[in-house]
Amino acid sequence: MEGEETKAFPMKGGDGPYSYAKNSHYQKTFVDAVKAMIDEAIADKLDIKHFSTTSSPFRIADFGCSVGPNSLNSMKNIVEAIEIKYHSEGLSLKIPEFQLFFNDHSSNDFNTLFASFPPDRPYFIAGVPGSFHGRLFPKASLHFVHSSYSLNWLSKVPKEVFDKNSSAWNKGKIHYPTSKIEVVEAYSTQFVRDMESFLLARAQELVFGGLMTLIIPGLADGFPISKSFTTMLDLVVGSCLMDMTKMGLVSEDKVDSFNFPIYNPYLQEMEKLIARNKSFSIVRLEVVDRGQGNASTPSVEAATMGLRAVTEEIIKEHFGSEIIDELFDRVSKKMKEFPHLLDISKNATQIFVVLKREDYDP
Repeated sequence: MEGEETKAFPMKGGDGPYSYAKNSHYQKTFVDAVKAMIDEAIADKLDIKHFSTTSSPFRIADFGCSVGPNSLNSMKNIVEAIEIKYHSEGLSLKIPEFQLFFNDHSSNDFNTLFASFPPDRPYFIAGVPGSFHGRLFPKASLHFVHSSYSLNWLSKVPKEVFDKNSSAWNKGKIHYPTSKIEVVEAYSTQFVRDMESFLLARAQELVFGGLMTLIIPGLADGFPISKSFTTMLDLVVGSCLMDMTKMGLVSEDKVDSFNFPIYNPYLQEMEKLIARNKSFSIVRLEVVDRGQGNASTPSVEAATMGLRAVTEEIIKEHFGSEIIDELFDRVSKKMKEFPHLLDISKNATQIFVVLKREDYDP
């Protein structure tokens, strides 16, 4: 993957009413749902005795940190769980200093992210701009890797979906869940390439015995893609864009040349991908429901704001900023007109992964 062009798809920055920082509650429910699982993995599987020394810091990286409280809370929870691990192993006097790295594309709003950190934080922080589909750290320099709601973003949209001569041309649609099988396969193939690159890079950066925890929007094996939460992009945002083409507000060619670079894998896809990379063993791999089954239907306002925070920047880059308010006004009205679309959120699931770095060089 190194040397290949990757695109940046930042969330809405700042701390305004439409920002990701103010509208990432949906993602937080999943982060909260797996906190105890991450604590358990650290307690049972993190080999701190292999690198328990106060002479160098314990290094933790969050890949695709974006902006807002979720990354901060996740990293804080991980640090606390590691400290508990040191105490439980009788190594209280050897608890190291912690250095936390926050990675995302250079277009990410790092200023707002770092301004949200408490001044009396018990760790050191640094920003690391760049694509996580390639190497970002020296070899064997990280002890713990985390990524949440990032790996479902592809490095780029598969080129086939824009090719009028391809069987995977996705005309009239902006995503894959309700498209023909050739489009789905193009997205899946791109996801495989990206994940293989991600795992290869992290295998080189993690120390032996280190852990990696991943939270990826995904699906249980056999669950219909067309009924998954990601169909909201097509059923709501996509249909509103097509309505705007009929009114001459957006050109049809513009819509045909736009697709969201997002893919939600099946559990079996993830398992096969990881198995091919012999540098990691699977500690945990499972599908988790939002709130462990206690999901509630969001309000129209919350759903609209959440969609806008995640998609506004990429839509604006392609269509221009002048359509944004009109588009999301229509999104809100469509969800009020068809409230059953909000029920799709109850189908939202994530794949939770814990991997351990084994003594194998890629």
